[in-house]
Amino acid sequence: MKKLFFIIGLLGFSPIFAQETEINITPDNSWFKAGVTAGIPVGDASDFASFNLGLDLRGQYLFNPNFGIGVASGYTHFFGKDGFDDFGIIPLAGFARYYFAPEGLFLGADLGYGFLTNVDNNSGGLYVNPQIGYHNRDWNLYAFYQNTFAENDVDLQTVGVGVTYNIRFN
Repeated sequence: MKKLFFIIGLLGFSPIFAQETEINITPDNSWFKAGVTAGIPVGDASDFASFNLGLDLRGQYLFNPNFGIGVASGYTHFFGKDGFDDFGIIPLAGFARYYFAPEGLFLGADLGYGFLTNVDNNSGGLYVNPQIGYHNRDWNLYAFYQNTFAENDVDLQTVGVGVTYNIRFN
């Protein structure tokens, strides 16, 4: 079932990529985002970890002033508790964001696969990361809910905050 949702999600992005318009990369419509996240594990993850810190890396392209797509990756490190080892998630995802104005509120979501590190008998699973935040030309501040639907019925969930800086392509 999880794989079905993943395939449906990818197919949902296909009309966006199938357009035959010429794409001109400029500092006004494309940039690299780099930042950090901090969160508190919830659900299954709260049994194994006390908190998490992460690195957020993204490449974004704006179709128009309000709608952007891109690729997202990074690393989220969960700090183990009660004798459990630390573990991590490396996402490989596509994302979409809707910006209501050139500065202000945005909504977004990542959809892809989360690869688990330092976890036996579990390579990962469907990765979902909805976000709501504030943005301006250089910064993004946001709250997120991250869930990796990993193998063996393990859901690794966390809620937290993040900040990224926009590095313009020239």
